[in-house]
Amino acid sequence: MKRELAYHAPDAWEHYATARKDIQALAGRYLDFLSCCKTERETIAYAQERLAEAGFGEDFGATHVMRPLRGKALFAARRGIRPLDDGLALIAAHADSPRLDFKQHPLVEQPGVVQAKTHYYGGIRKYQWLARPLALHGVIIRENGERVDVSIGEKPGEPVFCIADLLPHLAQKQAGQKLSEAFEAEKLNVILSHAPDTPGRGHSRQSRGDEAKDGDLKAALLRLLHKKYAISEEDLITAELQAVPAGAARFVGFDRALLGGYGQDDRICVFAALEALLRADAGASRSLAVMFWDKEEIGSDGATGAASRFFQYCVEDLAAAWAPGVPASHVLLNSRALSADVQAALDPDFQDVHEKQNAALIGHGPCFSKFTGSRGKYGASEADAEFFAELRGIFNARGIPWQAAELGKVDLGGGGTVALFLAAYGMQVIDLGPALLSMHSPFELASAADLYATVEAYRAFFES
Repeated sequence: MKRELAYHAPDAWEHYATARKDIQALAGRYLDFLSCCKTERETIAYAQERLAEAGFGEDFGATHVMRPLRGKALFAARRGIRPLDDGLALIAAHADSPRLDFKQHPLVEQPGVVQAKTHYYGGIRKYQWLARPLALHGVIIRENGERVDVSIGEKPGEPVFCIADLLPHLAQKQAGQKLSEAFEAEKLNVILSHAPDTPGRGHSRQSRGDEAKDGDLKAALLRLLHKKYAISEEDLITAELQAVPAGAARFVGFDRALLGGYGQDDRICVFAALEALLRADAGASRSLAVMFWDKEEIGSDGATGAASRFFQYCVEDLAAAWAPGVPASHVLLNSRALSADVQAALDPDFQDVHEKQNAALIGHGPCFSKFTGSRGKYGASEADAEFFAELRGIFNARGIPWQAAELGKVDLGGGGTVALFLAAYGMQVIDLGPALLSMHSPFELASAADLYATVEAYRAFFES
């Protein structure tokens, strides 16, 4: 086949012009997933359910295995034809997204309202979380170990929650401040309630005091929580509660070509990797695996993050079951991995922060990021030319559109993924995922064609 001497990133929409119905069908299922999976726990539960339906179980002696960790991380593998010491074909993604976590002592009564104090998780732009409907998701564990799952604000008729914003009439001082100073983290307080529960009890509500003190409003909320959920304020201390954008993910634009919703970094890659694993040809050569981690947005530390040894322990048990006598270190060293994470698309209104020649274009297929890190590639994992070229050949042979990019200008951008934690084992690894607009915002945008192409790319990697 004659190849053009000059390179031009293919347009995924033109490339898949005859697959529009398939693109829309996949996009519809993805939006349903995105709407119901707004926390790492919900995402892992979804993946477990779909894997179980496909015959995956927790017996590592079987050919289709999975292992969850505390409801926040998940390893799954499918045995291939080649011996395990040839390594795994692995796709790793993360299930967490930026959000607002309730503090340990969240409840505070302020004039006219009861609020929940929060501590933001991951990289957010604080102002984007004000004056918008929020839902509460998470889990409360009672002292006796009983579990209360929380999801309030998503169904029709359910109340939502909100952080009040300052009206422009009184915001002259704020308007002159730096963005980092104008919006304080300690003022990201979610309004939970407003009214007393008993007529005549509202007389002692706070009015214009400078300092908040517990009063009838907080007492009324505690009675309501106890009545509806049988919980006390002490139960909130040990709970995991998250405020996330309320509402369903949606098609965006007259042509329904964009997909809008919260948490697409990095749940779009979780969805695509899961689809690829379940669709991959049964005769795939290498053993296939997916790894979904938590805590990537805050550095991947913790028991359920990529810096933990959970993945290593899973591979050790896999080697013991599938290839007795083969060291797990050989499996890890010979494995090949895609760090499935998103890239920043060239923003049409802020093009100056990108280096356009090396920026990702939305709608042009999944994007390779050869290296991560920032400013001089510090903190980077960088793929070697041999592995990159091999993947390029696989995708070209399959007719899958792809592109390559960096995250912003050299001295302005950069970021990290889970790739360096996989590279620590010596395996070949590169980042590959779709480009997003409004990344880390409460309503991120992806291209439906990119989602389709990413599933095809991940599947091609598994089947190569």
